[in-house]
This record gives sequence, C-alpha cells and structure tokens, in this order.
Amino acid sequence: MTTDRVYNVLFLCTGNSARSILAESILNAEGKGRFNAYSAGSQPKGEVNPFALKELETLGYPSNGFRSKSWDEFAEPGAPHMDFIFTVCDSAAGEACPVWIGHPMSAHWGIEDPSAVEGGDIEKSRAFAQAARFLKNRIMSFISLPLASIDKLALETHLRQIGAMEGASIKQPKAN
Repeated sequence: MTTDRVYNVLFLCTGNSARSILAESILNAEGKGRFNAYSAGSQPKGEVNPFALKELETLGYPSNGFRSKSWDEFAEPGAPHMDFIFTVCDSAAGEACPVWIGHPMSAHWGIEDPSAVEGGDIEKSRAFAQAARFLKNRIMSFISLPLASIDKLALETHLRQIGAMEGASIKQPKAN
C-alpha cells in the first residue's frame, strides 16, 4: 500500500439508516481525501434516520445526499473496489455477505443501535450522539494507522482492537 493511495471503505449495517451512515460521513470528512467512505445494508430501510442526519449536522459533518441502499450495489461489476469493510452492527456481522472482489480487509466494529432506543427525542438524540462518538473514536484510530507500511497481520490485529474500543456491543461475530 502506498502513501498517496486513496482507500475505499465500506461500512455495513442491516438497515443502512443510522450507524453506517454516521461512519460514512465521519470518515469522508476526517479522512481528508485519503479515504472514500461508503455505506450499505443487507436489508436497507429505504430512508436515513432523521436523528442520524441531525447528529451529523450538530457535529459539523456533511448530512446531505445520503440514502439507504443495499450492499448488493457494491458487489456488482463496476462498483468501487473496497480496501476495507467494517460491520457496525451485530446482525450484519453474522449474515452471509456478498463475495467482495479482491478480498478486502474486514473487521467488526459493532456498537449498539441508537435507532432501537425508546423514549423521547432527548433519549434518542443522546443515543445517536453516543454512537457517533464511538464511531468517530474508531475512525480516528483507523486513519492514524500507518497503512502504507504496516504488514497485513499487524493491520488485521489493529482493526480488531479498534472494534473492541469503548462502546463495543456485547455480541461478537463468529470467526470465519
């Protein structure tokens, strides 16, 4: 991997309406042109959760142009070649994923679903703020890795460690 290379990263979640959208926006902004982030879901909900968009706006990240889409779009011919794929929900981590061309590096960075929080707007907003914080912490750790000089085994170890950071969901995916 060379230092001037732009890496493609796909964040997967079942519904592609909250966590994966947050991660896509945060990485595209914080990656400062070194990364192209995308998001998708195994069973997309068809719309982005408004609390996710509101949290992105609150944090100063882009919040326009997002849509809930299937991960099949990224397994089709002509789709961007992915270098990294991160599952951000436990359901997506356990599902049978499409075959990804080039066998990108992958890891599970699961956090609890803020969309599942019950209560009023304050409780929901708090859950989305927490999810965004956990994702940003993982993303900042990821983009600080020396991708151009680290060997594959060490990189895999670092990616798994990032997934175990604060806020990691209790469930862990089955080993492949």
